[in-house]
Parts: sequence; C-alpha cells; structure tokens
Amino acid sequence: MKEAQKLDNPVWHSLRETHKAFSINIDNVLFYDPIYCPFGGREEQVLTVEAIDRYAQQTSPLYVVGKKPEYSNTMIIEDNILCNQMVLDQPINMACASQIKTLITQQHKKELLELVNVVQPGFIKKKTPDLGAYYGIYNNHQLVALAGERMKMNGYTELSAVVTHPDHTGKGFASQLIKHATDKIFDNNQTPYLHVSERNTRAIKVYEKLGFTTRRKISFWRLARTT
Repeated sequence: MKEAQKLDNPVWHSLRETHKAFSINIDNVLFYDPIYCPFGGREEQVLTVEAIDRYAQQTSPLYVVGKKPEYSNTMIIEDNILCNQMVLDQPINMACASQIKTLITQQHKKELLELVNVVQPGFIKKKTPDLGAYYGIYNNHQLVALAGERMKMNGYTELSAVVTHPDHTGKGFASQLIKHATDKIFDNNQTPYLHVSERNTRAIKVYEKLGFTTRRKISFWRLARTT
C-alpha cells in the first residue's frame, strides 16, 4: 500500500500504528477509547453491526469514517458530514506575529475544552487533547484561538480543533496557529492533513490560501442509539 492510500481509512491506520494505545478492539473493528474521541474503523472499511452496537453502549453518538456502515434497528444515522480531506505538502511561508503557547497544563486543557465548546459544542471529548500537541493564542489572559492534533499514523498527523472565539475572528489567529502547528508536524517528519466539512467554504478558502489541497471527499457518518 502506498503511504497516501492510508488516508482513505484514517481511523484504522491511526489505531493500528501511532495511536495503538488508544484503541479498543471489538470484533476486529478498532475504535478509539471514547474518552478520547468516538471514531471507529476497520481494515476493509466495513464495520460489523454487532461492533457498532457494542461500542454505542459506551458512547453515543459515534462516528464511522469512510464507507456508509450497516447498522441495527437500535441505531440511526443522524448525519453524513461530507468532508474535504486536505493535505499540506510543504511548510507555510508566512510570519507569526502573535505569541503562541503550547497548551500542556491542566489549566490550559480546561481552557481549551471551554473554548472549543463555545465554538463547536460537543466536538471535543475530555481527553481529546491527550492525542497530540495543542497550541493557543491568549489575549488579556484569555485563550482566544487554538489548533491541535488528533488522529496520527506513520507518516501523517491530522490537524484538528482549529477554532477562534467569536469576539476575536478576523485577526489572523487561525492562520498563525495552522502555520505553527504544521511546522511542528513537519519537524517530526510527518505530513499534515485535515478534514473540513464541504459546507464550510470559508475555512476551505483559508486552508487553500495556506497551501492545503483537497485529496478526496470523505464521509463522517454520525450514528446514535435509539434505545
């Protein structure tokens, strides 16, 4: 398999490789421990109905990335979030004018969770920040923008949680954080990639301006228990 093809099945390859310690194996389907993020994947990209049911007992909703899954009558598909999977091939050529902090303390992580839940409620789990490095910009001692890492496999690291507080948009904070985070990923001999809803055209334009290109469309199927 060519390395780039692993991005067609990012959950499976992340949990088989770099993020193996965060995985739960149910019927040969690999899921992230739900305290980190509620994602599942399988080598053939076909998750078993039983595995989804058993994982849903631990967390609901959950996400299957890739092909549309089969599911039992105890589950429903709430949404198909069709995303652009975008890859950055070379470092971003721009200056960072803001002071950027690495978010490593428990207080940092508390502020991180609060900010993400202001901008994208329910997007992040309590221990998602433990999956990778996170970086932030502060204004008057308040965390106002951040970006970090989520899924990781050999050769690729996913950029995630790129958010800015609504009172501080339009100041270039997101672009500076993307530059900083992706530089760190390149420094670790990894290639940065990300997933962004195709409906989020504003963000896609920002990523394209910074040098990201769309590799493919990929679905994040959100399933939830009905009982």
